[in-house]
Amino acid sequence: MPELFAPEAFLGGEIERMKSSGSEERGAIYTRREVVDFMLTLSGYTEDRALWRLRMLEPSCGTGDFLLPAIGRLLVAAKRDGVRAAQLHDAITAVELHRDSFLSVRASVVRLLEEHGFSNGEAEALAEAWLINGDFLLQPLRPGFDLVAGNPPYVRQEMIPATLLAEYRRRFATLYDRADLYVPFMEQSLTLLSRGGMLTFICSNRWMKNKYGGPLRRMISRDFSLRYYIDMVGTPAFHSEVIAYPAITVIQRGPGCILRMAHRPEISAQSLTRLHLLLTGPASQFDNTVIEADPVARGPEPWLLEADTLPSLALVRRLESAFPTIEEAGCSIGIGVATGADRVFIGPMTELDVEDERKIPLAMTRDILDGTVQWRGLGVVNPFEEDGTLASFSRYPRFAAYLEKHAGALKSRHCARRAAGSWYRTIDRITPSLARTPKLLIPDIKGGAHVVLETGRLYPHHNLYYLTSREWPLAALQAVLMTGIAHLFVRAYSTKMHGDCLRFQAQYIRRIRLPHWREVPHADRIILAANLDAALVRDSVCRIYQLTAADRIHLIAATSN
Repeated sequence: MPELFAPEAFLGGEIERMKSSGSEERGAIYTRREVVDFMLTLSGYTEDRALWRLRMLEPSCGTGDFLLPAIGRLLVAAKRDGVRAAQLHDAITAVELHRDSFLSVRASVVRLLEEHGFSNGEAEALAEAWLINGDFLLQPLRPGFDLVAGNPPYVRQEMIPATLLAEYRRRFATLYDRADLYVPFMEQSLTLLSRGGMLTFICSNRWMKNKYGGPLRRMISRDFSLRYYIDMVGTPAFHSEVIAYPAITVIQRGPGCILRMAHRPEISAQSLTRLHLLLTGPASQFDNTVIEADPVARGPEPWLLEADTLPSLALVRRLESAFPTIEEAGCSIGIGVATGADRVFIGPMTELDVEDERKIPLAMTRDILDGTVQWRGLGVVNPFEEDGTLASFSRYPRFAAYLEKHAGALKSRHCARRAAGSWYRTIDRITPSLARTPKLLIPDIKGGAHVVLETGRLYPHHNLYYLTSREWPLAALQAVLMTGIAHLFVRAYSTKMHGDCLRFQAQYIRRIRLPHWREVPHADRIILAANLDAALVRDSVCRIYQLTAADRIHLIAATSN
């Protein structure tokens, strides 16, 4: 861990501003009491134990959703064991950045202690020992906590002051790519655990699959194990309605253990009490509510934990071990053009007042909604020559006049300010030959795989991914992917969006396994290349992937989405 220092030395102003920030800016979301009680009990912080001997940390205590119930349990255990106030000073550590929230929770802690028979002086002394008004990610804390529990803040990187973000990045290897602030909160919390200590958080599950979660997953696979996972998506786990894709994770410091999972439980004290008994009881009583699985952490690899992917996970793993990736089988994956100014660069082809050489017909998501390409006549202004250089204004006067008319909007873009002299470029380079290349088009966000053959007339927009192949005939490749093979892999690895839609992004498409075309039997090549009869194609796919009758059910289920 980097050296510790007083952050106020050069970040004091930024920290002070964050202390007085609003709830949205600091990512404050409050957890329902039934969920808090369930999480504390599941992680073993229960009144029947000598809790006063343990050290518990709440890294973002807000107004006390986790802290106050934990203190209540601690005080019951302490009273039973005859423990005095002086023996409790090390039992709790709670950090809160926001000053008003800190003052509120401090008053609540003092009041709770007095209700349990402590004098005002004792209550004030314990509150002083337990509570810290500061930035958890910069706060020097003594490690060795037996439990870290809470709901870390949901803060996007762009909401964090630049100097503060730079210091976070210096300290935390998991603040990678587009990671939200809850990710370094998890890293810091895990490093502070004792051997055998538990972390229980309710937070977004995006890090379990997304690219930005790779370093955190690697860290957990090396020194920790996931003991419990409860999918809370769509449940009223919080006091306010949020689209946060939440999950409860209980992670233990130490070697891997059998993982137990549940999905989308009813949020009531009775239901969660029963769920706790099932999660911690014998497997014979699971009653289809709880699922048991081998440890999921394997370096930075995504964690595949969704309920609807688990039945087909064994098939995915088997295909991964038996077949090359889609790229190893001769396919290339790309994404269409992002212009940074669609209103300028994109319009009806006949209305774009530039030379014919400077515009290209454009395929949009709405052009392929019915499974075939129905071009609606849009085009994109292309500022690039085939070799990647920007087209000359002197050579194309209409092109020059058109862009000069929109110079204000184009020059204000970030990509234009970053590249001096290239103010009229699109964000992505346009390579005209791609429009003339036959390809398969796949829209980004869909409930199921939509793979459409485009014969070589259109350039894809940035909401479309495309596949080309050196080995496979595109009609045959389309046939294989549309049987459910594409959906099978993308559903396993993609993060789910609202409405159970999947992201058909390049990082997930690359997970698809595909045999080499030369290894496909001749009779099956004919069937796949013709791509006329869905039943014959599915039979052919089952043969070349060596699928069983049970495996076919997963393909049929995938194509029904």
